[in-house]
This record gives sequence, structure tokens and C-alpha cells, in this order.
Amino acid sequence: MSSTDIPTLDGPERRVYWAVRDCWTLVRRELIHLVREPAVIAWQLGFPIVSVLLFVYVFGSAMDVGGGADYVSYAMPGMFAMTMAFGFMNTAMAVAVEKERGVIDRFRSMPMAPSAVVTGRGVSDVLHAGLDLLILAGIALVIGWRSDGGPLASLAAFGLLLLLRFALIWIGVLLGLLVPNTEAAGNLFAVAFPFGMVSSVFTPPSLMPDWLGTIAMWNPVSATAGAIRELFGNPMPTGGSWIEENALLMAVVWPLLITAVVLPLAIRKYQHLSG
Repeated sequence: MSSTDIPTLDGPERRVYWAVRDCWTLVRRELIHLVREPAVIAWQLGFPIVSVLLFVYVFGSAMDVGGGADYVSYAMPGMFAMTMAFGFMNTAMAVAVEKERGVIDRFRSMPMAPSAVVTGRGVSDVLHAGLDLLILAGIALVIGWRSDGGPLASLAAFGLLLLLRFALIWIGVLLGLLVPNTEAAGNLFAVAFPFGMVSSVFTPPSLMPDWLGTIAMWNPVSATAGAIRELFGNPMPTGGSWIEENALLMAVVWPLLITAVVLPLAIRKYQHLSG
């Protein structure tokens, strides 16, 4: 559509057009910032390496998931899911920084779609997550992890990982808008750590105490971790519960449910920020 066609749009069509265009403008802004900040790229390269060394080789040397399964094959899909889960902290911090510096106030004073700041952040963070997964998958291949599920199943697994990240972005955006400053945003690790760790990422819930195992089974991160293990053809010992046996279904349901609930709240909070 050319610029001369824009004035002919009326009503909902015009609002949709500008919402998409403003969203893409902010996505381009975030990508330019990424290229101009090599420290961010260095962090994206370094964090997965340190995580694999720590959780797979240091802690993993003492882990037994049962059934004689190779721990690397069990843990690496969990690492993929955990990386996507922890990503909402980066989103919350980025939103909190822009709010504290007055960037969001400047956006609100501009003639732009009210949803663009939130959706632009979401799309750019999904692209960042794709880069994180690419790096982590490369590391996994180097240390000997392999997918035995075939190309289409493997692509579906990575799609589920990005779907989880997409859903959790909105939690990050909402929290970033809610916290008073960047220091408070940094403290969100206290929320993210149990959310990522009390799951099937590193050990089957069936090996945990009953009450803790139940929480871990119903964790959205566990659903994605279990689903991608199935798609990758990696070992996935379970306790036979309904939620574990239907991991593929829940890996879709959980993100859609989170998005449906949290995305409108994030947009509403942005629209009602105090001046």
C-alpha cells in the first residue's frame, strides 16, 4: 500500500493499518539498538554457555532421571524452555528502563497507535528469543545433543518454545509497567527463578515430593519442556499424570491462555499510565 492510499482508509481499517505500521517502526528501533549495543549480543552469547556448563555439567553430573536416560538429552530441551521462561525478566527490565527515562511518556505524547509500544516490544522480543534459541541450539549440538524427531517435529518444537516466550513477554511488559523503577524490576529474578526451576526442566516431577511435583507438573514451563522432548524424540520419564501425558496440548493452551489474559491488561496499563 502506497502513502497515497492511506487517506482513503476509514474507520477500523485505518486504525489497523497505523497499529501495524507503528508497531513495525518500534520493532526496527529495537533491532537498531541491538546492533549498536554489542554488550547485549555478548550477553546473549555468554549466558547460554554458562547455563549449559553450570546446569548440565556441574549439577548434571549428580542427576539421574531414571530409566537409564542420558541426562544431556533430558536436560537440553529443559534448558531451551528455561531460557524462554527467564526471558520475561529482560522484557520487564527494558520496559522499566524506558518508563523511568521518560521514553514511554514521549511515545504517549506522539500521534501513534496506543497498542504499538506494547506490541512492538512483543515482536522485537520474539526476534531476540529466536536469536537466543539459535545460539543455544548450536551449543547443544556441540556438546552432543541431537534431535531424533525429524525436521518437521523439531521445527514444531522450536515453534512451541517461541510461543511460550511470546506469551511470557506480556507478563514482562505488564510487570515492567507496574514496578516503580529499574531497581524493582531487577528484583523480579526472585519471581522468575522458582517459576523456571520448579518444573520438569532439570528433573521429572515424579521424583519430587508429591506437593512440589504437583506444582511442577502444572507449571506452563513443564508443559513446553515435556512437549518438545516428545517432538525432539528425547527421553521424557513421567509419572503418568494427565497433565504430563497431554504436554503437547497444554504447551499450546497455556501460552494462549496467558496471552488472552495478560496482553489486554498490559495494553490497558500502558494506556492508563499516570503522567
